[in-house]
Amino acid sequence: MSVEYSVDVCRKMGERFRAAELHRPQRVERYDPGTELTYEITGVLPARRAVVRLVVEKFVGGGFAGQVYRVKVLEVDAPEGAMAGIEAGSVLAMKILVPPSGFSRLFRNVIFGIGFQGPFQLQVNPAAARAGALWQKFIRRAAGLRFGDERSVVDIHATFVDENLGSCGELSEWIDGRTWLLEVDDRLDLLRRWRRGKPVDEKELGSPEYRAKYEFMTRFIELLHEMGAVEFGRQYEWSTCKSQPNCLKRLESENDPAGGIVAVDFRAGLALLAFLPMSPGDVMLVLRGLARGSLVQFDRGDLDKLARFLDAHPEEFADMRDAYDQLAEAERIYRDSLPDVTHNHVRLLYSGNLWSTILGSAVTGWRVRNIADEASAAKLRRSRIGTLVFLLLGLIPVLGKLVRRLWARGDYRRHYGAMLTSWNYLRRGVRGRVAEWVTVWHRAGRLSAARAMILGNRPGRSLFHLPLSILPVGLHRFLTDGQYAREKLDFIFIRPLRLYFNAEVREQWLRDMVTEGRQKRLVSKEDAETILGQLHEPYIQKYLKSLAVHVCTVPVTQIVSVIVAWVYVRLHPEMSPAQSAAAVAAILVLFQITPISPGSMARGLYVVYVMIRDRSFSDYNIAAFLSFFKYVGYLAFPIQMAYAYPVMARFMAAHWATGAVSIVPVFGESGALLEHGVFSATYNLPLTLRRRMTLRETMRLSRPSRSWHVVPTIIGGAAAFALIDYFYLRTGGVLPALKQVWWAMLAIPLLAGSVVTLAAAGTALPRRIIQAALTGSGIGLLSAVARAALEAQFGIVTGSQQFIVLLLWKVFVCTIFSSVAAMLTELLLSEPTPSRSYPGSPTTGASGQATP
Repeated sequence: MSVEYSVDVCRKMGERFRAAELHRPQRVERYDPGTELTYEITGVLPARRAVVRLVVEKFVGGGFAGQVYRVKVLEVDAPEGAMAGIEAGSVLAMKILVPPSGFSRLFRNVIFGIGFQGPFQLQVNPAAARAGALWQKFIRRAAGLRFGDERSVVDIHATFVDENLGSCGELSEWIDGRTWLLEVDDRLDLLRRWRRGKPVDEKELGSPEYRAKYEFMTRFIELLHEMGAVEFGRQYEWSTCKSQPNCLKRLESENDPAGGIVAVDFRAGLALLAFLPMSPGDVMLVLRGLARGSLVQFDRGDLDKLARFLDAHPEEFADMRDAYDQLAEAERIYRDSLPDVTHNHVRLLYSGNLWSTILGSAVTGWRVRNIADEASAAKLRRSRIGTLVFLLLGLIPVLGKLVRRLWARGDYRRHYGAMLTSWNYLRRGVRGRVAEWVTVWHRAGRLSAARAMILGNRPGRSLFHLPLSILPVGLHRFLTDGQYAREKLDFIFIRPLRLYFNAEVREQWLRDMVTEGRQKRLVSKEDAETILGQLHEPYIQKYLKSLAVHVCTVPVTQIVSVIVAWVYVRLHPEMSPAQSAAAVAAILVLFQITPISPGSMARGLYVVYVMIRDRSFSDYNIAAFLSFFKYVGYLAFPIQMAYAYPVMARFMAAHWATGAVSIVPVFGESGALLEHGVFSATYNLPLTLRRRMTLRETMRLSRPSRSWHVVPTIIGGAAAFALIDYFYLRTGGVLPALKQVWWAMLAIPLLAGSVVTLAAAGTALPRRIIQAALTGSGIGLLSAVARAALEAQFGIVTGSQQFIVLLLWKVFVCTIFSSVAAMLTELLLSEPTPSRSYPGSPTTGASGQATP
């Protein structure tokens, strides 16, 4: 998630670096909006050269593959002829193939290095960047054949080398688009059948955008395999759970759920190693790769298969025959630039041309990354021994980097020499380095704008921040910025109370969420106006107040878990420090994974209180149940009001779902499958169950209610407990403690609760739950009495206090589990027949939007 920062502060830090007048250039990790850049570019088709001047309008984001910007072309100097798509005033997407994050860059390079024994070629090798661009051109033309429109694949215009960031880059068509909508769908059962390829009623099938993207990506993968671009297909494999954002929907096609889908990303960030799959889908990809003889996968294509595809469509590719020859040459240079033992294997033992290309490309990569200047690169090209020594120096941490700078960078030689011989230059060097640190820290959110300017003016203070910069961003700022710390403490402890007691604060809270939702494209302009128009309705006010209570209960579980862990350790002084630490960790983890926690209990009890206070079961029947469960409880009210306020409900569910998954690395990206899965599980699944249960309740109205089966169920459950007790008495001579028969304490009431609700005929749902609870209580009571009778028969003497404790525990446990079993049984029952809509039931239109 991007962090708001002051571009003006970064610009001023840049000015301070330049004012230091150092011999070395400023270290740059990324560009800020407003930055003007000039590049020598090479068109993809045709390969014309030009000089282009751009201005950065927006930093879109960055991942393992690189960093993406929206740029505007200010000026083009194209003496060899104009380039389609690149003219003054045009808006383009610029991707520079180096991550803005140091950790991402290190991890990516390590994985690639393990697989191919060399640097990340898309960053350092212009031939690799051009090969990828040419492949994309062929894929775009093929997509026009398959989908009827070349615009289903983003167009790529040119490649270049960025000397500031030390990386290759590319200029592509800018797509005004978005990821999928999180669609309301109360027919997940039909969607599941559709995914399995089973026949369904298309009129009742929802989630049209989800289905359109799935079908597009499935057909696109088939096309890529057919034309030889197999490893490019990894970017669009649905089962990787992270490929979905690589397809966007053009905003111009908002009125057509199935239209406007475009594939936008063809540059993988991480190599796929056979022993290190990084997603569920990677396992199958690894197996397919092994079948092809490929132990490491990245972006290798099959040129022979591509040639056959072109031959099969001669008219459509008539103007791209020269492009195929260019691709073959670029691919040869790219593949021969790496040792790549899994593909080159024995060639490494005899091929002089291979080693010549490897060493030549290594020098090219050092020049691209600014490890060597032009003069030093020219010398290295003339000396194979020098190239090998320079290569080996790169394997030595810290010292190797210093020696290579002194060897191959004249500006760094002058820089280090001046720092050793001039006290004035040393001070300027420190000020320049601090300006670079401050820029990075401020962009990351570690420093406010005001503190960044203070550090820039007083470089000595940066020494305090330097060791803290290894900490997480929030903790670093919390420890060094008093105002930020106060704001965070206020946000956690005071703001929830203001939300509960102050209606204006609650309303502004919702307005802020809607504004954020508009920025993230979670809600349209029309829907945002609808939501804000409902702001003063009584039920919405109740919802906002209940939501404030939910926020208040967020820290309850953490506080209780810490207290319980502390008390446990205090009660067991005999434990060693290691045992105490393990116990504390186990308690904290247990509180996090339990489905019902102290926080969710407090939230659920509040909803029950409001329901009793308002004397309205129908307004809270869903929320009262779901609020007791952790995580999903935050969506209790959106689900409750899904039919009365569908727009508000969908937005709030999407807001909470995206917020919850955003903390998950890689898979939590907006638009990825995890986000959709969480939304469906927490919002659409309850709606599906609610529709199914409502339908079932309507069908039961024609049947008489039944309650007589409760008594035989109680007798059967108590008899089962009695048989277990009798078995223990006959075999061991003692009655079992409850913890010894925990399985029976779980299984018998669960089975009894299920039997009661299944046999209740036309009984209404609330009465079914009551019957299950009474059954559990009866089983607990009768089994305790039967146990006392066995004790008397076998001459076992127990006190009345012990009997009462046993009775209470059995009644409590059996009541809870029987009630839970009845509810779970109702939730898990299959779709009742007839499955068509019925009078008085909510229906789902083809758009997937629930309607009252």
